[in-house]
Amino acid sequence: MHGTVHRNRKLNNFVGWLCASLFAYNWYPRLHRNHHRHHKHVGTDADPDVYLGRSLPLWYLHFLREYLTLAQFVLMALTFNGLILIFPKTNVIVFWMIPAILATFQIFYFGTWVPHHHPPENVHRSRTLSKGHLYAFFTCYFFGYHYEHHASPGTPWWMLWKMK
Repeated sequence: MHGTVHRNRKLNNFVGWLCASLFAYNWYPRLHRNHHRHHKHVGTDADPDVYLGRSLPLWYLHFLREYLTLAQFVLMALTFNGLILIFPKTNVIVFWMIPAILATFQIFYFGTWVPHHHPPENVHRSRTLSKGHLYAFFTCYFFGYHYEHHASPGTPWWMLWKMK
């Protein structure tokens, strides 16, 4: 999203597109646009990630609406139907569908809700998780260093701990 994979912009965007596509067919241009809107308008009504003053379930639904598309659901349904021709349906549900759904909640909860819920009074309206380095990694690939990410968006996610 911030050009940190490679100096070549086309290669960087291709890697972003590939990674996003491999995770439930996310559409990289939409992710890219919304992520940069989040940085530009953090903690305001124009922020696609934040649903101020709302409960966790309503905020999560807002988050899903901002990032998921009908095309993704169609592609996921087609993939599901293809996978159950090869693997038992229960396995596809347990090892593919449930983890995908839980992952959307994980990225929302640790990457949006926790850092921006009741935002602190700082320029980035975000906070860093206070439970330490390993917790920040295992909860959501260092999204726990959310303040640091806003302060230095060009720092790769795996280096954010150095910004703290």
